[in-house]
Amino acid sequence: MRVEIWSDVVCPWCYIADARFEKALTDFSHRDQVEVVYRSFELDPGHDGTHVEPVPSFLQRRFGPQGPAMDEQVAGRARREGLDYRTDRKVGSTLDAHRLLHWAKTQGRQRQLVDLLFETNFAKAQSIFTRDALAELAGRAGLDSEQARRVLDDSDAFLGAVRTDERAAGDLGAQGVPFFVFDGRDTLSGAQPVSAFRGALEAAWQEHVADDLAEGAVCTPDEACAVPSHSQES
Repeated sequence: MRVEIWSDVVCPWCYIADARFEKALTDFSHRDQVEVVYRSFELDPGHDGTHVEPVPSFLQRRFGPQGPAMDEQVAGRARREGLDYRTDRKVGSTLDAHRLLHWAKTQGRQRQLVDLLFETNFAKAQSIFTRDALAELAGRAGLDSEQARRVLDDSDAFLGAVRTDERAAGDLGAQGVPFFVFDGRDTLSGAQPVSAFRGALEAAWQEHVADDLAEGAVCTPDEACAVPSHSQES
């Protein structure tokens, strides 16, 4: 079964939702049979790649004087989830981070890089907006940092994959992130409670199993495999 997650690494609710989803997945009895894929969604796709600014000033410019207070409220939610959350972080273009995440998927280390990007941005308030910083994070995620740098220096590398993800989000009706798709069918949006993610996983699994059985599978979820009977002519 596959769970696809559209998110952005500078999205506070994506950070919180990711932690809640992981709690639900940890308790899911079929966890080993779930593939989690992170999809690209830039909150600010037109952001100047060279422009980085403090989050408080960005929020004040975007939402007015109440902007920084909004982030403080989200920080409280994150901390209640046991997450570290710095409000003195910065914000910039995430296009390179998304390109690198697509490459990390080809290397089997996407989850590790997602974790480091969230931690570096939200918990440590360190930059994820330069190619040097991203290449270093790739190395810490168990990837080849020199190869990561070559990917980043090729501005076309995995750009098509990012744009394909973003178009797919629009086709699915996603108005924002986080946005979850369970086995290509059921969707869930927002930083839902852990219980909602548990329910979505269970429901998707039941549908997944039903699909397998409908296609003629002979092994069922109760750890039994049936041998089809065949009548013989005497």
